Amino acid sequence: MSKKPTNFWVESASVIGLSLFFSLVIRTFIAEARYIPSESMLPTLEVGDRLMIEKISYRFNPPQRGEIIVFYPPDTATKCDPLRPQSLPIRDAYIKRIVGLPNETVEVKEGTVYINGEPLTEDYTKAPPNYTHGPVTVAPNSYLVLGDNRNASCDSHIWGVVPRENIIGRAAVRFFPFNRLGTDI
Repeated sequence: MSKKPTNFWVESASVIGLSLFFSLVIRTFIAEARYIPSESMLPTLEVGDRLMIEKISYRFNPPQRGEIIVFYPPDTATKCDPLRPQSLPIRDAYIKRIVGLPNETVEVKEGTVYINGEPLTEDYTKAPPNYTHGPVTVAPNSYLVLGDNRNASCDSHIWGVVPRENIIGRAAVRFFPFNRLGTDI
């Protein structure tokens, strides 16, 4: 039985096409890489850190307090950029930590975050918040998110809660820089 010769260009196009297809499927439904562009998550995440964002777990379980998520902010987030015309939607994804869950009452006062009147223990913040916020009851299917660098973060204390459908995924692992490689996020 003789094997039919394969055209180099057809084979190359097939390999490239399949590679693009699988990478698109993985990035859309499973995981994607993101970088940290600002200091809003210091000290946990530094400018230039690269993270793997996983997109599967929230299909089966709701987001939990303390998890770091990537999401599209609500339209009210334009308050953070006075030079951006209010009519332009924000297309950039944000990364913050979930603090308030659906139907909880969140208040920030005297340097402490309170959930339903109880102080929240936070060992990951850069400094206590120097602002007051709330009390606010988080809407169903929404989350209140704050940056770990509380006093230098444009987050829910400025523009409100994040609807569940805006969440892209959960920060799973830092893969760069190599000296801070790991899951301590």
